[in-house]
Amino acid sequence: MDQHTARTGAPGPAPGGEAAAGVYRAPRPAHPEPGAARRPRAVQGPRPRLTGLGTGALTTVVTALGGGLDSLLFGGPGVLFGVVFVAVSIAGALYVRPYDLVAAPVSAPIAFAVGIALTADSGAGGLVGHLLGVFTGLATMTGWLYTGTALAALIAGVRALRLPSRRRRSRRCSAAPRERSPR
Repeated sequence: MDQHTARTGAPGPAPGGEAAAGVYRAPRPAHPEPGAARRPRAVQGPRPRLTGLGTGALTTVVTALGGGLDSLLFGGPGVLFGVVFVAVSIAGALYVRPYDLVAAPVSAPIAFAVGIALTADSGAGGLVGHLLGVFTGLATMTGWLYTGTALAALIAGVRALRLPSRRRRSRRCSAAPRERSPR
């Protein structure tokens, strides 16, 4: 206590908030074992934020933009279109909300068809030529379509299996586990 009075010039509680005379307790460390390494947190993927409609819109718009860029650079939908489609299908499956997981594999083929319809080679035949270009594009690029859709479905399926079970019991049920009734 004398040391405290000598340092501050006024009598009062000892450092650390203790009022007992002559008792000084060092402040507690923030972590119980300062030398021990903390347990690392689990690595988590991206936080899902897109609704089902948002996933469909993202997939469709980016696929159409990729197809337009591929048409400008190379004259029609090709490898760039396919790579962009697969990448955006994976991104859509990763960022969709858990409640809307089914939207990712459903929106992928729709986005592919819209992208092909907007960027297909029409030739010189007008509407008929454009439709033939769409069907030809869909027929020749099925590998990209199946790859993007299958990856989106696989990612959505794995995410659905990792969700906790959300079965709810009625209000009348007790917290005790269910047992068989006596016969």
